[in-house]
Amino acid sequence: MADEKRILVVEDDPATRRAWSELIVSWGYRVEAAADGEQALALIESYAPHILLLDLRLPRKDGFAVLEAIREQGLDLPSRTIVISGHGDIPDAVRAMKLGVYDYMRKPVDPSHLRIVIANLAQHVNVSQENLLLRHQLRKAGEFGKLIGRSSAMQRVMASVEQLAPSSASAILRGESGTGKELVARTIHDLSPRRNGPYIAINCAALPETLMESELFGHERGAFTGADRRREGCFELANGGTLLLDEITEMKADLQAKLLRVIEEQKLRRLGGTSEVALDVRVLAASNRNIEEALRDAALREDLYYRLNVFTIELPPLRDRPEDIADLAEHFIHEFSEAEEKPVKGVDHEAFEVLRNYRWPGNVRQLRNVIQRALIVSHGPLLMVDDLPPEIRRSSGNAAAGFELALGSSLDDLEREFIRRTLEFTSGNKARAAELLGISLKTLYNRLERYQAKDW
Repeated sequence: MADEKRILVVEDDPATRRAWSELIVSWGYRVEAAADGEQALALIESYAPHILLLDLRLPRKDGFAVLEAIREQGLDLPSRTIVISGHGDIPDAVRAMKLGVYDYMRKPVDPSHLRIVIANLAQHVNVSQENLLLRHQLRKAGEFGKLIGRSSAMQRVMASVEQLAPSSASAILRGESGTGKELVARTIHDLSPRRNGPYIAINCAALPETLMESELFGHERGAFTGADRRREGCFELANGGTLLLDEITEMKADLQAKLLRVIEEQKLRRLGGTSEVALDVRVLAASNRNIEEALRDAALREDLYYRLNVFTIELPPLRDRPEDIADLAEHFIHEFSEAEEKPVKGVDHEAFEVLRNYRWPGNVRQLRNVIQRALIVSHGPLLMVDDLPPEIRRSSGNAAAGFELALGSSLDDLEREFIRRTLEFTSGNKARAAELLGISLKTLYNRLERYQAKDW
């Protein structure tokens, strides 16, 4: 039996539509039919088909427009779609396959071949449903890909990742530095049909503006002084996979305009080049800044924001999910105990209370560093309060950190010490330090370079 898989037939010719529907019903499937693209999209929402049989030449919305609309909604239905066309143009077939369809057929369709393809696809749907059930079980247990947490806030994040991953839709990942935006991006990639393709991440704040365009789009030999060979940029390196643009609000506006054009056209021209390179890249963007504020300040172009913001995932700060600290600490202890060859098994109750009551300005990244440091100095099977860094023990309540000012110090000395202390307070989290200092991340990097203190 076909286990009553739901199939949606989209064909504008009434006789063909009826013939296909009756044939597929005789094979044991449930069938609904649509005569145009608009009706198809309405049925996809209400009928939720397992498999889509889609003609390309349709009134109101053609098959390509239907596929694009499905992708923008974050659905994985294109991977369960059989495209059928009466024209059989090779460019149409290539375009359909790039949109992720399962198969492409020309009319007239051989019924025996169609039956085999649908049966194989139905089996693929069964395996996907089993994997989906397993992921649901893991998510409820507090682990999902590289993400950890049983709190309701993290469960919402995991559910969003589960919805988004099967599609090729762009997304913006929002949250304070250290909350795990790159882990979310990596999990989206690992759970997507692109999992076997490359995953590339670039920090837009960590590169000088003069190098950013070359890093993104690549360059030809001789494009500028020092360009002694052709170099592929991040987009080309991520072709067939996923590209994460971290701290995208730190990219200058004119480069954002070029970025938008590349994302929309899915092709680029290297610096100094004359030919265009075709792309198939899923773009994710991340920012620890308030996006609405960045739009008001023109730090992020509105047109680029609307193109990327097909889907948004908001990552909660660690202070808003203290119930996850135990699972995270256990995970980090397991991660580092083998590497450091320390037989540490857990956290003492008093030490755990200190960890749970701390505000974690550096979020999960800071907790990871604290656990690693505590494990290095620990001598017992449990991490104790004395194993925790002094600033964690001192600041586990709401005590404010500070330092004394010496009269006669120059403004440069005071600024240097203030930056150093702030970075110490955030356990080296530069993005969080910049936020506390009220400056951009790029300004902080400039100050560190000025004070020759890049390793703080």
